[in-house]
Amino acid sequence: MLHELAIENLGVIESARVDLGPGLTCVTGETGAGKTMVLTGLGLITGSKSIPATVRTGADSAVAEAVVDVEPGSWPAARLEEAGASLDDDGTVIVSRTVGATTRSRTVVGGRTVPQAVLAEVAEHWVTVHGQSDQARLRSSGEQRAILDGFAGHDALVASYAAAWEAWRDARRELEAMESGAEAARLEAARMRDDLDAIDAIDPQPDEDAALAAQIEVLEHSEAVRTGVAGAREAIDGDAEITLVVAVDAARRALGDAARHDPALEALEARLAELAYGAADVAHELSSYLDRMDADPARLETLQSRRADLNALMRRIGADLDGVLAYRERAAAAVAQDDTWDETLAARRDAERDARARLESVARDLTASRRAAADRLSAEVDAELDGLAMPDAELRVELRAVEPRASGADEVAITLASHPGAPHRPVAQAASGGELSRIMLAIEVSLARHAVTPGHTFVFDEVDAGVGGKAAIAVGRRLAELARTHQVLVVTHLAQVAAHADRHVVVAKSTDGSITRSQVHEVAGEDRVEELARLLSGHEGSKTALAHARELLEASRVAP
Repeated sequence: MLHELAIENLGVIESARVDLGPGLTCVTGETGAGKTMVLTGLGLITGSKSIPATVRTGADSAVAEAVVDVEPGSWPAARLEEAGASLDDDGTVIVSRTVGATTRSRTVVGGRTVPQAVLAEVAEHWVTVHGQSDQARLRSSGEQRAILDGFAGHDALVASYAAAWEAWRDARRELEAMESGAEAARLEAARMRDDLDAIDAIDPQPDEDAALAAQIEVLEHSEAVRTGVAGAREAIDGDAEITLVVAVDAARRALGDAARHDPALEALEARLAELAYGAADVAHELSSYLDRMDADPARLETLQSRRADLNALMRRIGADLDGVLAYRERAAAAVAQDDTWDETLAARRDAERDARARLESVARDLTASRRAAADRLSAEVDAELDGLAMPDAELRVELRAVEPRASGADEVAITLASHPGAPHRPVAQAASGGELSRIMLAIEVSLARHAVTPGHTFVFDEVDAGVGGKAAIAVGRRLAELARTHQVLVVTHLAQVAAHADRHVVVAKSTDGSITRSQVHEVAGEDRVEELARLLSGHEGSKTALAHARELLEASRVAP
C-alpha cells in the first residue's frame, strides 16, 4: 500500500503532498489542471521511464517520492535488500525519483541508489495501473491469454509448458540440422578423416617446430659451437697450468690462511669455495655436451627431415602447428560423430519424438486448466457486469486449438454478446468505449479476487470514460467494493464515481497571467459537495447541482 505521494516541479505542479490511506481515493480537477501529473508522479515511483520534458519550466529537476509498504520476507523485500536498500522497522520503504531537466535521472530506494529496472521489477508487486490505453489488452489475443492465465493462477503449469517448448524446439533444431546437412557433413567428415590420418602419422607435439629450429641451429653451426664449448671447458678446468678452477682454488687457500687470523674472512672463503664447485660443475656439463655432439653425427639430417614433414603438414592444413593440433581435435570429433552417425541420428529422432510427446502432454494439461479457468472467468465477469449496469451482456472466454507454439496449443478469444439474441463477437468490436471500460474493470476485479493478495494498490485512470448516469454510479459502487480489500486510486471526471470515495483529492490550477501553478489538496464537507457540484454542472454555486451532489453523497453512504 502507498501511504503518501509527494511531487515537486512536475509539470504544472510546483509542490504537492497527497496522503493515501486504505480504501478508495478519487482525484478530480478541471481539464489541464494537472491530474495527469499526479499519475506521472505515481508512474515514476513505480519505475516508469523518466521524461525530462515533464520537469516544470525553470526548474533544474522534478522529484516524486512515496512511502510504500513492503512485506518483510517477501520477494520484493529480498530483491531490494539485494540491491542495497534498507527497509524501515515498520515495514515501509521510501522511494524517490529525481528527473533532471538536463542531467541524468536518479532512483533512490531505502536510502540507496538503485537501477530504474530494479524499481520497476518490484513495483509490479505493489501497484497495478489501468488506463484507457489498457483497453488495447482486449484487442490482442496474446493479452487476452495473459488475462486468462493471470486469473487461473497456474504459473507453474505455464512455466512447465515453456520448458517443454524449449526442450522440443532444441531437439527439433538439432535433428533438422543433422538431417538437412547430412550429405555435406559426411563428405566433410571423410575429408577430415584423411587429414586426421596424415596428422596422426606424423604425430606432431606442442611447440615441436620451435624446438626443432633451435636444435638445427646448433647442429648447423656445430664446429663453432664445439670450438666454443671446448674452449670454455679448457679455460675452466682443462690441462693448462692455470685454469679457472685452479685459480679460484688457489685464491680460496690463500684466503683460508688469512681467515685463521681474522674470522671475518671466513664468509669470503666459503664463497670462493662455492665458485670452485660451481666452475667444476659447469666444466662437467660442458664435457657431457661435447660427448653428445660427438655421439650422433647424423642427427642434423634427421631433424631437418622431421621439420620438413611438419612444414608439409602445416601447409596441408593451412595453419601453424598450434592450428594443426586444434584442427586435429575438431577432426577427431567429426570423425567420431561420423562413425556413430546412424546411431546419433536415431537418438536425435527419439529425443525429438519424446520431447514432442512431453510438449503435447503438458499442452493438454495447460489447455484443460485454461478451459476450466475460462468458464469461471466468464461467469465472474458476467456477474460483475450485472452490477455495472450491463445486465444483458454476456462475456465468453473461448479457446481454439492450434498447433503448439511458445504460449501453448490454444488461442484465447474474449467475445461479447451485448444483449440477448445478439451473436458473440470479439469484445473490442461488440462493446462501446464506455462498455469496454466497464468490462476491463470487471476483469480487473476478477483478477484481483484470485491473483492478488489483499492490500494491493490499484490505479484507474478515467476507467469511467464514456460512462454516465446509472452506469457511472455502478462503476463508483464497484470501485468502492474493491477498495474494501485493496487500496484503490481513481482519476475521474464523474461525480457519480467520486461520491463513493473515502477521500477526495482535487487538483486545481491558478495563474497570475504569466505563471500557471496547480495545487493538490483533499476536500471534505462542503468543499467536497462544491467539487461534486462542479463535476455535475460545470459551474460553481449551482443550487441544483449542490442538491444533486448531496444526494449522491447520501446515496453512496447507504449503498450496500
